[in-house]
Amino acid sequence: MAGSDIRPASADDITACAQAVWNWIDQTDWMPGDLPKEELENLIREAFPDREIWVSGDPVDCYMSVDPVANKVGALYCLRTGEGVGKTLLDKAKEGRDYLWLTTHVPNRAAQRFYRREGFVEVGTEPPAPPDTVPVIRMEWRA
Repeated sequence: MAGSDIRPASADDITACAQAVWNWIDQTDWMPGDLPKEELENLIREAFPDREIWVSGDPVDCYMSVDPVANKVGALYCLRTGEGVGKTLLDKAKEGRDYLWLTTHVPNRAAQRFYRREGFVEVGTEPPAPPDTVPVIRMEWRA
């Protein structure tokens, strides 16, 4: 079953989460790889206590971070596409909520299509938030 290996992340998964992001950046020609992998790891480690973080894969190759106070999906990186893992992660984020928002990079049309299929609608664009350098689209979901 797709996404059946999804589990809450532990602190031991932080390095693997950073690696998943790093691998996605490395495979994405429009995304600058200016941020060292160690800095990605530090950012995830810093946010870890305040986020709901879910992972999938052994080794971890899909990860999602949700800020439960802001109802923001802060990260959803899945290197296995077309298997339903991203959808299962997003369904996990929707559980018990009637509103979520996220940003996705303007050039990332595949992600925008995915989020639209999952009920998110575009509500505007925003400049990149450091350390990001690529402009983003804000999308929102309501139950």
